[in-house]
Amino acid sequence: MTRSWTEHLPDPDRHAEFYADVPMKRALAWVVDTILIGILTALIVPFTAFVALLFLPVLFLCVSFAYRWVSLSTASATPGMRLMAVTFRSNRGTALNGGEAFLHTLAYTVSIAFVIPQVISAALMLTTARAQGLTDHVLGTVAINRAAAA
Repeated sequence: MTRSWTEHLPDPDRHAEFYADVPMKRALAWVVDTILIGILTALIVPFTAFVALLFLPVLFLCVSFAYRWVSLSTASATPGMRLMAVTFRSNRGTALNGGEAFLHTLAYTVSIAFVIPQVISAALMLTTARAQGLTDHVLGTVAINRAAAA
């Protein structure tokens, strides 16, 4: 008997509350995270004697990668996701570890570099039962609503 990679994740039919409004929350979290990354990037620029302005998009990309990797590996959510009460889970139902967070961040970074993967990812988030984007489907991760603290 083979096991499904989804067996440790909440069932979207029986536990729909885990996936309710997740695409909208992820979009809002992305906006918050992008603003925070922009602020961090702007704070770094003066420390480079403003030379970083010559390669600002590369600096933004590097800050974004570090921001996402560190926050996903420590809390399984970015600060924007925490604000929106969303967290990532691996296909084992656990928080992402450093390696999984790195792979998720790498796949996300590659997918946002091209229009077609972005469109596919958005369509998947809006149409699949677990509201998974392209990166989530490839890695078997899922974003779910975080349970309220008791």
